[in-house]
Amino acid sequence: MSATMTTAATDHGHEAHGEHHAHHPFQAHHFDTMVQQFDSAKLGIWLFLITEVMFFSGLFVAYILFRVNYPEIFAYGHQFLDKTWGMVNTIVLLFSSLTMAWAVRCAQLGQQRGLITNLIITIACAAAFLGIKYIEYSHKIHEGLLPGALFSYDPNAHHGEGAGHDSHDSEHSTHVTGPMPARIGLFFSIYFCITGLHGIHIIAGMIAISWILYRSIKGHFGPEYFGPVDYVGLYWHLVDLIWIYLFPLLYLIH
Repeated sequence: MSATMTTAATDHGHEAHGEHHAHHPFQAHHFDTMVQQFDSAKLGIWLFLITEVMFFSGLFVAYILFRVNYPEIFAYGHQFLDKTWGMVNTIVLLFSSLTMAWAVRCAQLGQQRGLITNLIITIACAAAFLGIKYIEYSHKIHEGLLPGALFSYDPNAHHGEGAGHDSHDSEHSTHVTGPMPARIGLFFSIYFCITGLHGIHIIAGMIAISWILYRSIKGHFGPEYFGPVDYVGLYWHLVDLIWIYLFPLLYLIH
């Protein structure tokens, strides 16, 4: 009986040993299968995205409260936002969502070249978005369109004879109408706060996608293991979705 038990234990050990070596190299030891690992991580990323939605929801509530109580600052302040650049950035992010979704599909199908190409395009789109925001931010800083007490824009200086004004000054003197509200700095506080935090999320997304790109070049992803690409893709889609709301709320509605 003892010999039988020893034989059975040995056979079980060999089976376990063989099963251990049959595991996928990227399967964590505390998961029984790759499917279980994928589902658990997918639940985790969705919980994280819910916290992100709650975070930005608080900012949107602040936006609503200020808009209801100070509608005049939005009617005046939105005139300083460049709708053309805002639309370009919207198109750029929408296209980046397409390439990110395509990258996930390429990972699922084991198409390494398509995966790498689409990740590079997504990072390039994110960089283009930040470049455009830099242009917008630098112009506002130059004009004194700053948050709160830092606001120093002088409308009288932009409605002179035009002898010493640049093209941006001429543009604002043509399009900005109405008296400047007393609390106009609040508008740019909201603008810089919301778009700045969104920009930080863009940078975080670029870092995450770059990490995925590095692993893709190493050949880590395929039909059996594509979870990280999917998780980062979900995060990126949320970042894009937030901008879809920010663009009309700040640039278009007045």
